[in-house]
Amino acid sequence: MAQKKAHEVDSWLARPAPEAVIVLIYGPDRGLVSERAAAFAAKTGLPLDDPFSVVKLDAGEVERDSGRLVDEARTVPMFSPRRLIWVRNAGAQKSLADDVRALTAEPPRDAVILIEAQDLKKGAPLRTVVEGAFCGMALPCYGDEARDLETIIDDELRAAGLTMALDARNALRRSLGGDRLATRGELQKLTLYAMGKGEISLDDVKAMTGDVSALSLDDAVDAALGGNIAEFDAAFTKQCQNGSQAAQLLAAALRHLQNLHLMRGELEGGNRNAAAIIATARPPVFFSRKRAVERALTSWSSAALDRALARLQATTLQTRRRPELAVALARQAMLGIAVEGARLAAGRR
Repeated sequence: MAQKKAHEVDSWLARPAPEAVIVLIYGPDRGLVSERAAAFAAKTGLPLDDPFSVVKLDAGEVERDSGRLVDEARTVPMFSPRRLIWVRNAGAQKSLADDVRALTAEPPRDAVILIEAQDLKKGAPLRTVVEGAFCGMALPCYGDEARDLETIIDDELRAAGLTMALDARNALRRSLGGDRLATRGELQKLTLYAMGKGEISLDDVKAMTGDVSALSLDDAVDAALGGNIAEFDAAFTKQCQNGSQAAQLLAAALRHLQNLHLMRGELEGGNRNAAAIIATARPPVFFSRKRAVERALTSWSSAALDRALARLQATTLQTRRRPELAVALARQAMLGIAVEGARLAAGRR
């Protein structure tokens, strides 16, 4: 069978089998799926920013245009020895499974097929086709275990040139896991916050990854994402008067946008609606916030969320460098998001 167990995936990705020209990476940990897909893509040796060498498709496109994947795989490359056909957001699409089945019967000579998929149960058509093919490889991705978390923490600390106190590491571990993308996001947010300090302390961890999901902070974040500028400004001002730090609000916003980004990926996959995704979200969405989160999920595209996350990350670094301006910087960043939220909300009406 052309498949690996969860603990064998990283070693296979380090040295992919040359005969595996159809690679399926799937699982409930969307962040880990994305990270491993990027690692495999890099191993092909193709320039990933070259549209002639790398064709990126959404599974929804393949489903709407039956035979599209086969046509792309059979196209003779003009400027490179082979092409990478990278399909994202795969799930239960019938046309995609049919196209992959056709390609396993006659493997492409000039192309590699990489498919990122959600969690596929045993017996799912796409998974069954790839697992049964000599030219295929199915790689499962599940939540990080304790050993994996330690490795990821070490990687991010090394990249940032930082160390971490033992009590800070112990506290941090309790707030991580479940999704690789969210874990990396939390760690990068923390290292950005602690840039220039040398060592991350327990206070740093508490400030950036502690219990920042209190409803009072969420009110300000929800108002900004919903485009309610006056409501956001009132909530933000109230939090500042109550003693909340700008770092807490930025951390709450970053955490919520990262979770929203994950849910948006599921929504764009087309298999579930916004309400169903929110109902099974982890961590759970508090019942009083579900309507606001659903509106944000349907209004904000992945690209718009990327822009908002980049804005918040840049602001977090600025507040670290200029703590005396932290409140003003945080307000300005969140107001920018509120303006974008208003524009997106208007586009839905």
